[in-house]
Amino acid sequence: MARLLQSYLRILEKHPLVTMSCTTGTLMATGDAISQLVVERTKKFDFVRNGRFLVFGVFIGGPMFRGWYFSIDKVFGKTKYAPMKMMIADQGVFAPVFLPFFLFTMGIMRQDPVHEIKNKIKKDYYDVITTNWKIWPAAQIINFTFVPLQHRVLFVNFVALFWNVYLAWKSEASHRSWSLI
Repeated sequence: MARLLQSYLRILEKHPLVTMSCTTGTLMATGDAISQLVVERTKKFDFVRNGRFLVFGVFIGGPMFRGWYFSIDKVFGKTKYAPMKMMIADQGVFAPVFLPFFLFTMGIMRQDPVHEIKNKIKKDYYDVITTNWKIWPAAQIINFTFVPLQHRVLFVNFVALFWNVYLAWKSEASHRSWSLI
């Protein structure tokens, strides 16, 4: 396990964007797989759906998260109460914009009609953002206080493994009227 971590850290140092993007995609796809197999208990695994999560993580989520963490570190990193300021920016600015963007993008990737995507966002946004605020502020305070900048996406990806199970379930759910959390 130590060798695997050392190899990962070496690759991360040489190719940070690619490594963070691939890690994000892998863990988003893993979250979707857990959602399909454990939460939803689907009879037939949907590889296309799983591929959407992989593609989103590699090409959109990973680069976006890396850019965001570097940006807020640049703005707040050397200030008094930096971890608190970064968490407030993350949860007050990034999360409220990212979550509907995620739901919209996944709908587009499923080729859903735009009006259905908008209705799903209207229906699910409150549940998703309030669930987000139950989990992420504490995780981000830990992240911004104790985790070095180059490892923040990795830390968030591991916390997000469970969050991705929820997002996969929520974004892929047809018109359910009940909530997981």
